[in-house]
Amino acid sequence: MKIFNSQTSSKEKFKPLKKGKINMYVCGMTIYDYCHIGHARTFFSFDVMVNFFKYLNYEVNYVRNITDIDDKIIQKAKEEEVPFSLITDKFIKAMNDDFKALNIQPPSIEPKVSEHIEDILEMIENLESNNFAYSGENSDVYFDIEKFPDYGKLSNRVQEDLDSGSRVEIDKNKKNPNDFVLWKKTSEEPTWDSKWGRGRPGWHIECSAMSNKYLGNNFDIHGGGLDLKFPHHENEIAQSECANDSDFANYWIHVAPLNVDGKKMSKSLGNYLTIRDLLNDYHPEVLKTFFLLTHYRKPINFTASSINEAKNILDKLYESLKDAKKFDSSKVDRKKIESFKEALEDDFNTSKALKILQKIS
Repeated sequence: MKIFNSQTSSKEKFKPLKKGKINMYVCGMTIYDYCHIGHARTFFSFDVMVNFFKYLNYEVNYVRNITDIDDKIIQKAKEEEVPFSLITDKFIKAMNDDFKALNIQPPSIEPKVSEHIEDILEMIENLESNNFAYSGENSDVYFDIEKFPDYGKLSNRVQEDLDSGSRVEIDKNKKNPNDFVLWKKTSEEPTWDSKWGRGRPGWHIECSAMSNKYLGNNFDIHGGGLDLKFPHHENEIAQSECANDSDFANYWIHVAPLNVDGKKMSKSLGNYLTIRDLLNDYHPEVLKTFFLLTHYRKPINFTASSINEAKNILDKLYESLKDAKKFDSSKVDRKKIESFKEALEDDFNTSKALKILQKIS
């Protein structure tokens, strides 16, 4: 089968590191609120991929993390005047309930950042001892991007053109404005002890440490939403390859964003749709059909008419299949069945496959 590799911007024949086995890491939720339908699109897309790999008889080791340490979580806890663990527990349960409602299968392993602080500290110390990381007397610990000549190879950005504003704090203690935090020194809870003082991990190092623990230095597939390509995934590559002196992920898969009525989803615009809100009005299979009608690499626009179109397509499909006893498999065009399988094998083209399925039924 072929997979579009985001790093090379081309379709490549998929060759796993170990025959019959796939190691796959996907950046999961930062849990400080209810999951919205954009999250549903991303994780449903990867669920389709994992299920198709299993259909092809691959053994899949699927790791999807939970980010339960983040400034947004801490801010939410402050606003509600509760311990941060109450926020994380509440929204982890909500996430699991939402995914279960959509029949998105749980990953093989679902590590939490809070349970991997020692692994994170070990990786940071490794980077520092090999001169890829630095800190001032009273500063955070930073990754030195000048020490990694390949920085920007995923997002095709050269250092001169890098946008230093995207989740990268401007700090006078940095050698380069684009250097990013590995360990944030702070007394604001939650914090942990380290050789640099009490603090908590930076956003990017968390995924590098967890993927390394469960999948090793080099693994098959790394995925996530397109919004994570830079800087998060770019920074993961830099720190992982420097820490381990090896390649990181062989294939990168990114799912395009979901807009609502042609605009980015935002609470301030009043177009923020949670999974649970939408499922009050539509069956989960309607939402999944809506996702399947657009290729995962293409942006998708949610509107009242588009979700109702998905419902009509699903209704027609079930109407044609309701009397299964009259279905004569001998009359099915075998070429269409092969085309259905080939569509999925060609970069998970579910939209094309669904159209073929409609014709078969």
